[in-house]
Amino acid sequence: MDQIAIGKFISECRKEKHLTQAQLAERLGVTDRAVSKWETGRSMPDASIMLELCEQIGITVNDLLNARRIDMENYREMAEKTLLEMREREEQSARAMLRLEIVIGIICTVCFLTMFLMAVMLDSLPLWARILMGSIAWIQFIIGMGYSMKIEVEAGYYECPNCGERYVPGYWKAFLAPHIGRSRRMRCPHCNKRGYHKKVLSKEKE
Repeated sequence: MDQIAIGKFISECRKEKHLTQAQLAERLGVTDRAVSKWETGRSMPDASIMLELCEQIGITVNDLLNARRIDMENYREMAEKTLLEMREREEQSARAMLRLEIVIGIICTVCFLTMFLMAVMLDSLPLWARILMGSIAWIQFIIGMGYSMKIEVEAGYYECPNCGERYVPGYWKAFLAPHIGRSRRMRCPHCNKRGYHKKVLSKEKE
């Protein structure tokens, strides 16, 4: 989505309705500063307010996301294109987050092994220093791996092998589940059956 183009489109539609930024902001329950940010492309309207915004300036959400009015003949085609673009962005974001998870995991493991081996093997250090070093190694490892797990849970979805439902589980549910790679043995919230739920990038199936 081109935020600059969308912002200009919002501005044009607002002016067609003979509304000032302050008047539109008042109708939407936001500040005129927020409207100004939309129109200059510095931010996008929240999803919770998008429908109301479109009603106030006389356009559809699809018009807004495409930064132009779509005639009915092209509406379906443009809607499908918009959905595909949104799905692509979602998958790219999830893929990037999962790569970050791997990087964090590798760094944490290397740091842990280095510090732990130093604590064990450096006899020249006093005992308290070796204990402190070993403790720090464990603490950073636990924090780092916990954060990696949080990334894995929130990036993308898990797919039930029984009913095909795709969902985001709770953190502890995923953390405590037995796993093979990124597939975790959990109970599906839809069909209530257990199985190894594999990680997928988007909510929609191919």
